[in-house]
Amino acid sequence: MKVWITGASSGIGEACAYEYAAQGACLVLTASSADKLTRVADRCLGLGAAGAVALPYDLQDAKGIPELCSQAWDAFSGLDILFCNAGVSQRTRIEDTSMDMVRKIMEINYFAPVAICKGILPLMTAQGNGHIAVTTSIAGRFGFPLRCGYSSSKFALYGFFETLAAEHSEIDVTIVCPGRVQTNISMNALVEGGARYGKMDPGQAGGLDVAKAARKITRAIAKGKREVLVGRKELLMVYIKRFFPGLCARLARKLKPV
Repeated sequence: MKVWITGASSGIGEACAYEYAAQGACLVLTASSADKLTRVADRCLGLGAAGAVALPYDLQDAKGIPELCSQAWDAFSGLDILFCNAGVSQRTRIEDTSMDMVRKIMEINYFAPVAICKGILPLMTAQGNGHIAVTTSIAGRFGFPLRCGYSSSKFALYGFFETLAAEHSEIDVTIVCPGRVQTNISMNALVEGGARYGKMDPGQAGGLDVAKAARKITRAIAKGKREVLVGRKELLMVYIKRFFPGLCARLARKLKPV
């Protein structure tokens, strides 16, 4: 099994890398930090990975993504699974969110996975099979305070990857929809002026253990599930939005955004 994971230096991506390593997979790992990726790759090899290649890249740089895709594909002469997991969040109200911040979030969270998918899809189609997974969020199911750009980017991912599933029956597509998982996403979230939030949200700290989340995600991908919800009681909001949209809107106004 040959797997490419973006956002692999921490959080869900790192934990999933370890799950696949224990299964003996060949792993291509991408994130912006070369040092962190090397650490993750070394641990993957220690856990039993058949191979682990660190392929650092800043996903804000759209121009280099086609070459990045070529390098990832060639690392082990093909890919069975592409997991577009990298992302960045925010902690700002709409009036305090600059257009530069919105564009940065969209570049990393939406345009990068779309560009990667477009680079890998023809290669998977040519080989006759493949599996593409993408990390969205329950914030991509309903609007959430302090997440205007983040929520928008995650909504957009649903549109693109559901279309991918509709157009390509030979490719399996799994949409990973986390709620609150114990990762550093709040630490790295953007605040006014583009600085890092630098705090662990209480909701994040009390979320689902990231190793448990990774097991659920990798099992869902293995089973070919179209969508997997990952989290705890906050996932109820997804069903409230589906069946009681008015109630969901009222609850969203009362949610603690941190």
